[in-house]
Parts: sequence; C-alpha cells; structure tokens
Amino acid sequence: MDPRASSNQDCDAVAVASASISPASDLTEEGRKHIRQELDAARRRPDRRVQGLVIVNTGNGKGKTTAALGILLRAWGRGMRVIMFQFIKHQSANWGESRAARKMGVEIVPLGAGFTWMSKDLERDRALAQEGWQRCRDAIESGVYDVVILDEITYCFTYGWLDLDDVLAVLRRRPPRQHVIITGRDAPAALIDFADLVTEMREVKHPFSAGVKAQPGIEF
Repeated sequence: MDPRASSNQDCDAVAVASASISPASDLTEEGRKHIRQELDAARRRPDRRVQGLVIVNTGNGKGKTTAALGILLRAWGRGMRVIMFQFIKHQSANWGESRAARKMGVEIVPLGAGFTWMSKDLERDRALAQEGWQRCRDAIESGVYDVVILDEITYCFTYGWLDLDDVLAVLRRRPPRQHVIITGRDAPAALIDFADLVTEMREVKHPFSAGVKAQPGIEF
C-alpha cells in the first residue's frame, strides 16, 4: 500500500486546517455549513491531484528547521524515504535532531563548518557549500528519497555561495512525487515564486532578548 495514502476525508480535513480555507471558528450550523461547502468545492476541482511539493520555511522567527523536522518525522512514520542536509551546521554536529536520527535510522547530514559569523575562513565555507550542494543534487536526482530537506540553504544564496538558477533547474527536473523542503531567512523572490507552499515565520517574542540561554531540546 502506498504509504502516502489515507482516507480522503481525513486528508482533506487536514488541508482545511492548513490552507486558505479557515478552520471553523464559527461553530454555528451556518458557519460549519460554510466550511463544508468550501471543502466540497475544493474536492470537485477538475485539476485536483497529488504531486511533489517545494516547501519553503522562511522569515526571522524561530521554527523553520523545527517545522521541517516535523515533516521529516511525519513522512518517516508513513514509511517514506527521507533525508535532511544541513548547510550551516558543522559536519561534526551532534545536535538533538542528529541524535534522534541515528536512533530512527534516518539520514541527517551536516555539511557546513558552523555558524558563518564565527567563521575564520569564508572561502572554505563557500567550498563546503558547493560540495554539499553536489551531494544534495545527487540525492534529489537519484529518485531514492520521497522527502529531501535543504536546511538553511537560503543563506548560501544570500552569501553568493550557490547559484539559485542552478538549484531551481534541479528542482524542476526532480521526480514528480518528490517533496523538497527549503529553510532559512531571506528566501529569494524567485524561490518564493517557484515554491508550492511558503510559510514566513515572524518573531513576536523570543526568550533570548530576555537573557534566556539556548536550551537542549528547544534550540539544539
């Protein structure tokens, strides 16, 4: 059985909660009827289909990588083949998600040399990004994976380490049912236009501003 299969009603209900169709905040019969009508109209669309998505998590708020890890967990639970590449985290990183991945038998591959603002050799960082992208490209084109996560790759576009057009060309040619998730601040406009789903995390309040340290299980 295809691990992506589920009851249409359950899947559509989840879509309602995450799409432009608002959940039923109006619990009157009229309000709930309106939601049912919107859902029925969406189901009757002649172009309704299943396809691989390009998902972008961007913005200055916390949660971009965390959200991507949530999809990784959900897809893994469905028996899907998943892999995550981390462009900024050091190749020797042993963060919480790396420890969990080893226990799960999931591939999380750190590609970088640590945070760029602490780097003493930006040219080496550039080379690592380009080498890392080749590994990502190979994974995407192999067709082995159902979900490929390119964590914090947007910084490589910002710093000029990777060519966005080259990345988009690879994404256009990827297997038709493959999902690719991209995270990081300042996602380029061309990437946002290309993506199927874009979420902008906006910081409303952050404990770091109040002197609270980064903590295991929350930040790392």
